[in-house]
Amino acid sequence: MVGLRPRPNRPSHRLASPIQRFGYRIIPVCPAVDSVLSEKSRASLREVPDKIDLVDMFRAPEYVGKIVEECLALKLPTIRLQDGVAHIPAASIARAGGMTVVTNRCVYRDYLDLFGPVPRS
Repeated sequence: MVGLRPRPNRPSHRLASPIQRFGYRIIPVCPAVDSVLSEKSRASLREVPDKIDLVDMFRAPEYVGKIVEECLALKLPTIRLQDGVAHIPAASIARAGGMTVVTNRCVYRDYLDLFGPVPRS
């Protein structure tokens, strides 16, 4: 999750925590922090040691182009631009490069729409 911050009041954190409970591994990509939700933060996508299935983006639109370039260089399959994060030229470049691009959607809400809530343990 690009832009994930450790502050619980941030939208990225409010989304990442339940997604972890759904059983997904969230790897924070944010150079300003050491870790979030018990996961070591990485400064860039290139530093993530594991396979990346989905890049979920919580950065301002002016940063989308650079992240798309990095995704394409790494041959990543999918990028999601969260609500309010739109950059049509970068999304077009990502699609032209073979990526699946989802814009202006929330992965948490989409998960709930498909599978319903997961009981707390």
